[in-house]
Amino acid sequence: MPAHQLAPDIQDDPGDVLAAEQAHLASARAALTAMREYAKSLSADAAGDWVSQQILQGLLDQRVAALADHPDTPLFFGRLDREAAAPDPGDPAEEELPATIYVGRRHVHDEHRHALVIDWRAPVSRAFYQAQPADPMGVTLRRRFGYHGGALTAYEDEPLDQGVTLTASRILTEEIERPRTGPMRDIVATIQPDQDEIVRAGLTQTVCVQGAPGTGKTAVGLHRAAYLLFTHREKLSRSGVMIVGPNRAFLSYISSVLPALGEVKVDQTTIAGILGDHSAPEDPRLSALKGDARVAPVLERALWLHVTKPTEGLLITKGANRYRVADHEVREIVASLRGTTRYGPGRAALAQRLAHAVLVRMEQRGESPDDRVQDAVARSKPVKQLLDAVWPKVSPEQVLFRLLSDRDFLAATAKSDLTEAEQELLSWAKPPRSWKSAKWSAADAALLDELADLSERTPSIGHMVVDEAQDLSAMQLRALGRRCRTGSATVLGDLAQGTTPWSTSSWTAVLGHLGQPAGEVTELTLGFRVPREVLDYAARLLPAVAPGLAAPRSLRPGTGSLTVRRAADLGPAVEEAVREALTREGSIGVIVPDAAVPAVSAALASHDHAILRPDGTGEHRLLVIPATLAKGLEYDHVIVAEPTAIVEAEPRGLARLYVVLTRAVTSLTVLHTEDLPAALT
Repeated sequence: MPAHQLAPDIQDDPGDVLAAEQAHLASARAALTAMREYAKSLSADAAGDWVSQQILQGLLDQRVAALADHPDTPLFFGRLDREAAAPDPGDPAEEELPATIYVGRRHVHDEHRHALVIDWRAPVSRAFYQAQPADPMGVTLRRRFGYHGGALTAYEDEPLDQGVTLTASRILTEEIERPRTGPMRDIVATIQPDQDEIVRAGLTQTVCVQGAPGTGKTAVGLHRAAYLLFTHREKLSRSGVMIVGPNRAFLSYISSVLPALGEVKVDQTTIAGILGDHSAPEDPRLSALKGDARVAPVLERALWLHVTKPTEGLLITKGANRYRVADHEVREIVASLRGTTRYGPGRAALAQRLAHAVLVRMEQRGESPDDRVQDAVARSKPVKQLLDAVWPKVSPEQVLFRLLSDRDFLAATAKSDLTEAEQELLSWAKPPRSWKSAKWSAADAALLDELADLSERTPSIGHMVVDEAQDLSAMQLRALGRRCRTGSATVLGDLAQGTTPWSTSSWTAVLGHLGQPAGEVTELTLGFRVPREVLDYAARLLPAVAPGLAAPRSLRPGTGSLTVRRAADLGPAVEEAVREALTREGSIGVIVPDAAVPAVSAALASHDHAILRPDGTGEHRLLVIPATLAKGLEYDHVIVAEPTAIVEAEPRGLARLYVVLTRAVTSLTVLHTEDLPAALT
């Protein structure tokens, strides 16, 4: 850890200062324990009825979980000494704060309700990330703390009221570069000013972050979710927050970030988790076509073509009385509803409108029918028969089955949106016997969701974080957009890391498909984790995979972090590289072509290791990682085997290789028996 570094005007003995700060940490931890014990002592019995008791007990359980202490995680990481009278007008509660405040992962108070630690998300804490000598924001001194495990071992002081130029913080640098194993950690102690601006963007604002490897875009997105939950707790506790990642392995990697910040009630899922885990194999060209936004109007026409023009009127018999609604009036009612409502509510509204027309005839005869009579008529057999003939009840699966299996029906719905060749590609060569036996693909899942929303409105949530968004098709983005149509989103990704057949080349297009065209696009180009030598090597691929993007930059020189070796035999070469990496601190990821996983795992049989699975299993220090699962993950030491095979395994193989080469945060070793891709030589 770095030595104690004090501002020139601070005369206290460093040892005494450190001891005092350690004592404050001990007091804060004891207070947090007391807060949790108090929360555990609360009872839901006073809530009254059983349902209220269950709701209150759930809230109490969440509170207890949020107050959990993590001994290996610093409870606070910074301190601000403020001017005597510098309250933030945006935070009235700040008037009650002491002149010295400690910034940490959550709020902690003592038995007298005095704040011992202030949550990093509070308005007053913003100065910890943004204050500079040119704009000290009412702060005279910023102190950073260094930890070893959970023990406070060092501190650094940065005077902000003396006009001096600040030097780079060793504590900050070492925290960013510190080797790590296991899941992703939070970055509350190291958030940079440009990242902080994104994190604290308002709830109504949708933000799209184009982030180069190592810029912390995923962490920024997660911390924005935590910030919004803190700032808009009541609203978001009702409407919800959802994190959408590319696969279960990625979700497993980020799973501990929000709980460490005290946020335990956030849904974390994948696009397959939302739309259904359909995995029937499919030609990439067909998947790309199904993901095209031009399919949306085709689906809408396909659904509404099931509504036909009535040819007969409605006749209701009640005792000796007969009530008739003429065919032209039925047509007028159907025409007035068609296209002005969703399909399902439209069918229900048609039944009620027909029943109302019958009630008008009853009243014209001097009768006095009420709502119960109207409901009875709406449920009557004649009305149901008319509904089934004119406005039939259909499922999304039935509509899509008909669209893909009936070429004439597809032609009638495609109009000018799809060419004849595209219609031919969409049509099943050998349709299943029925919609019930159809095997749907991942691309079909988004089409089924589109049809479901055309039939019944999809519920919306308060805020959604979408990571690796560049890999989502337009139809998948539309599916996510429906789920935040009354809320906002944080969209994260890197155009250079697009590996799907439908990967986007424009964030403006992504925001449009998501239904958030007013979203603000911002770019993070300065990397903090990936060494410069590694990043520059991977950036050789950028002209081929994303020619419009500027090359990313890294703050870490990383001299000696890159090794590229040709090997006669891949297995022994990988084993040797692993043996060397094991002598160093940190996690190790051996990233290989998917087809080579069994062979490489066998070559490492003498080392304790695991294979990373799509469901996220595998928390060993040493992991063998299929190239297609590497996105979004990072390891201290990365060994990449056979780059050319990774490129040749899929249509956007160069983009996949760019992803693979940028997973290292300390060292990258590239091993190859075949010639490297031309862009790397």
